[in-house]
Amino acid sequence: MLLKEYRICMPLTVEEYRIGQLYMISKHSHEQSDRGEGVEVVQNEPYEDPAHGQGQFTEKRVYLNSKLPSWARAVVPKIFYVTEKAWNYYPYTITEYTCSFLPKFSIHIETKYEDNKGCNDNIFDTELKDNEREVCFVDIAYDEIPERYYKESEDLRYFKSEKTSRGMLQEGWRDTQDPIMCSYKLVTVKFEVWGLQTRVEQFVHKVVRDVLLLGHRQAFAWVDEWIDMTMDEVREFERAIQEATNQKIGMFPPSISISETPLSSCALTGPASAPSTPMCTDAPESLSVPKDRPRKKSAPETLTLPDPDSSGVLQGSTLSPQPVSNHLQSATLPSSSSVLAEVDEH
Repeated sequence: MLLKEYRICMPLTVEEYRIGQLYMISKHSHEQSDRGEGVEVVQNEPYEDPAHGQGQFTEKRVYLNSKLPSWARAVVPKIFYVTEKAWNYYPYTITEYTCSFLPKFSIHIETKYEDNKGCNDNIFDTELKDNEREVCFVDIAYDEIPERYYKESEDLRYFKSEKTSRGMLQEGWRDTQDPIMCSYKLVTVKFEVWGLQTRVEQFVHKVVRDVLLLGHRQAFAWVDEWIDMTMDEVREFERAIQEATNQKIGMFPPSISISETPLSSCALTGPASAPSTPMCTDAPESLSVPKDRPRKKSAPETLTLPDPDSSGVLQGSTLSPQPVSNHLQSATLPSSSSVLAEVDEH
């Protein structure tokens, strides 16, 4: 398990960012989706939690095989997805990621938002977290972003908002900017596979950091598009974009479920006080195999040889079938060292 706390400051207030975050996530997901790959919204439901109050639960499936590094594509099936479950009790949220192919892999993110420049060292007040976490500041204007994601219009060193007159962000902007807020994200990555755990967890944290940097850059770069929106308007925008995104990646009809009625706390169960989506893995009755159907046998369980007197074969010998595992001995799988070498390259 590798634990890091990311602190990302924004030239916004916490209340403003609540709208900007929803707008950015929807638009970014739509931009990054293509037919067969992208972000499918499965569920988007109001939820009321006994501890955190009213919130919103969302479940998404992220199809991204072609976006994986070469070492991951070598061992991952072409059709797989990452499940994202999020419980938004703004200004506190919980997000979890699990993989359909790697049951021992997970990412857990706790987020809190405050109107300050990232100076609260006790925002996650747990002794264990204080002892083990590594604090990483992310600068949305001056931290290097992967070249494939760079857009001149989103370069916050040169961007200035027409509606808010905020920007351009100069060196040391966090000390002089007003208003300013900070997104505190406590990120736990688990990949419990011996020989790969440390390097894979480090690699995943690098990916998470890049995603956080890009998302927060875009949230401010698009501020003139969402700053005048109300919560009802951004929810309607979110609904329309989610349906368009589901169709864009080839989900017909859109499988999104959006409810206007808050779910009860007993309807869903999940980590801490957060819910989870109930799933059923039983096959429908029409596809079930009848229990009384006789099982076909392709060969007898034993072979009894005849008793020729002059053949030299032992009388009444019985041969048992050999296990098919012998065929597996010739199978070739990539070694862990070759996979680690690929991780080093990335």
